[in-house]
Amino acid sequence: MSTLFVDRRDIHLEHDAGALVVRDRGERLATVPLAPITRVVLRGSVTLQASVLGHLGDRGIGVVILSGRKGEATLFFGRPHNDARLRVEQSRRSLDERFCVGYARALMHTKFERQYQWLSALREPYPQARYALTQAVRQLQDQQTQLPRAHQLDSLRGREGAAASCYFAGLRAVVPQSLGFNERNRRPPRDPFNALLSLTYTLAHAEAALALHAAGLDPCVGFYHQISHSRESLACDIMEAVRPLADRMCLEMVASQTLTADHFGHSAAGCLLGKAGRTRYYAAYEAHAPAMRQALRQEVKDLARTLMPDLPEPATYVPPWIPSPHDPGSDAADAADALG
Repeated sequence: MSTLFVDRRDIHLEHDAGALVVRDRGERLATVPLAPITRVVLRGSVTLQASVLGHLGDRGIGVVILSGRKGEATLFFGRPHNDARLRVEQSRRSLDERFCVGYARALMHTKFERQYQWLSALREPYPQARYALTQAVRQLQDQQTQLPRAHQLDSLRGREGAAASCYFAGLRAVVPQSLGFNERNRRPPRDPFNALLSLTYTLAHAEAALALHAAGLDPCVGFYHQISHSRESLACDIMEAVRPLADRMCLEMVASQTLTADHFGHSAAGCLLGKAGRTRYYAAYEAHAPAMRQALRQEVKDLARTLMPDLPEPATYVPPWIPSPHDPGSDAADAADALG
C-alpha cells in the first residue's frame, strides 16, 4: 500500500472505474488505481469534485491537504468501523486521571527507550560524535528510570522536557553542520533540519489521526495531551511513541544527501523546503516510512485492546486505511514521483 502525493499547479483529479485520473490543464497526465492507495496528500492548486472525496472515503482512504506556505494540514477522514462502544470507553477513560497518567508514563517509556537506543546505535557510524551521543544516552536512561516516580501529568511533562533537551543535544552532534541545526525550534522553523522535522511530524501526525479514526477512536480525545480546542490530542499522544522513528527518517535523508541545505529557502514564514526538495522528500518519506507506520499501527492496536479487550478483532485491528508492514509497494509510489 502507498501514498499518492500530488504537489503540482493546475492539477485536476477525477474518479474513473476505481482509479484516479490526473489531468494537467485538461491533458490526461496519469491514471492511478485506488486499490493500492491508503492515503492521498494534496498540496498546491489541486481541484477535484466532491464525488471524488466520496469514493476515497468509501474505500477508507484518508486525504491530507497541506495548505499555505507552511503546509498546515487539513484532514478528510475515511469511513471508520461502526462500533461506538470504543469511543464511549475512550471518553470515559479520558476523565480518569489514574488511567491518563499510566498511559502517559508508558508512552514516555517507549519514547525514551527508542531515543536512547537509536542514539546509542549512532555511535558506531559517527565516531566523532561518540562523546555527545553517550552523554545523551545516559541522561535519557536516567530520565527513564525516574518515570515511575511521576504520578501527575505535569511531572511527566517535566521529564519529557528534560529528556528532549539532552536528546536534541545528541542529535545535533550528527546532523550536518551545513544545516545549521543547534536546537529544536518551530513556528516557524529557523533552519533546514528543523523545517524537515516539522514537515515530517505534520505528515506523521496526519497518519496517526487518520489511523485512529479508521480504528474507531476519536483523534481529539487524548490522555497525555488533554482535550483542547482545535487539537487532535490522541494523535499527539500516539506521535510521542513514534516521533524518534520520524527523526531517524529525517537524519537518513540528510546523511544520504537526498536533501541538502540548497533544497531549503528562507522567508518571513521561516525556513521551508522548496519545490524541488519536496519532490525528493516525498519519495524518500515513502521509502523510509514503513517502520514508523508499523509502530503507529501497533500503538493503535494496543490502545484499542486496552480500552476494550472484547472488541472484535477485524473491526479494531485491521482497518482498511492502516497499511500492513508486509504490504509490497505499488504503482502509486511511482506516481508520487511523477506528480511531485
